[in-house]
Amino acid sequence: MAKAEKKKTAVDAKGKIDSKTYDREMKRLHGELVAMQEWVKAKGLKVCVVFEGRDGAGKGGTIKALTERVSPRVFRVVALPAPTDREKSQMYIQRYLPHLPAAGEIVIFDRSWYNRAGVERVMGFTDQKRVKKFLEVLPNVERAIVNSNIILIKYWLEVSMDEQTRRLKARADDPRKIWKLSPMDLKSYSRWHDYTEARDDMFKYTHSEWAPWRVAYTDDKKRGRLNIISDLLSQIPYEKLKMPKVKLPARGKSGKYKERPITVTKVKERY
Repeated sequence: MAKAEKKKTAVDAKGKIDSKTYDREMKRLHGELVAMQEWVKAKGLKVCVVFEGRDGAGKGGTIKALTERVSPRVFRVVALPAPTDREKSQMYIQRYLPHLPAAGEIVIFDRSWYNRAGVERVMGFTDQKRVKKFLEVLPNVERAIVNSNIILIKYWLEVSMDEQTRRLKARADDPRKIWKLSPMDLKSYSRWHDYTEARDDMFKYTHSEWAPWRVAYTDDKKRGRLNIISDLLSQIPYEKLKMPKVKLPARGKSGKYKERPITVTKVKERY
């Protein structure tokens, strides 16, 4: 398993972890994630990881860093759109249940059933009575999930007010990121303190012995990603399996077939 002890890391002029240290540690952690992945497959484990946090807290970047070197057949990211009219008529958590992991899977929720405790509450998409009922019954739902042998890990990414402002402004000025800034994000930005109250109530009701919340501070994105991935590895018991050495076989002979010149449309080489 990945070592859990805190290591001294180099920092740049702004006090954030430097790129060289980040790249080195991320490469090591990616190797551990592959080892954990193979163990999950071999032992038929079921893992569910929930990511929640304020807009701009770094959920997307963390999930990308977590999954970029592993198999999408094992690591499955779930980011559900707004519910349909049919889904709105269902039991609230019903639309999430089909996405829970089967044996040998690691499912990552980029936002989850906790939408009811966060955005739906703050933005007025549901009433306070439903929110309170949801928070009261959810620990028992999560107990049932855990009792079905699913390893449930819940992360809250915490970002400061000033850093959130900086990141959202950067999205508005960057054509690569403008799609991340929706009208809902702009409305949410003005309700910082409402989200703080919603977060605190969520922790009060749903931080349980069987499904505790784990908070990661992400003003330094790189440090936050390393801390979260390292923590995730420490929460899943795994051992490194002995992998067979790979040797490429000899290529088969072409025989009588002669390769033809490629005459279909070629991509213009602009670079």
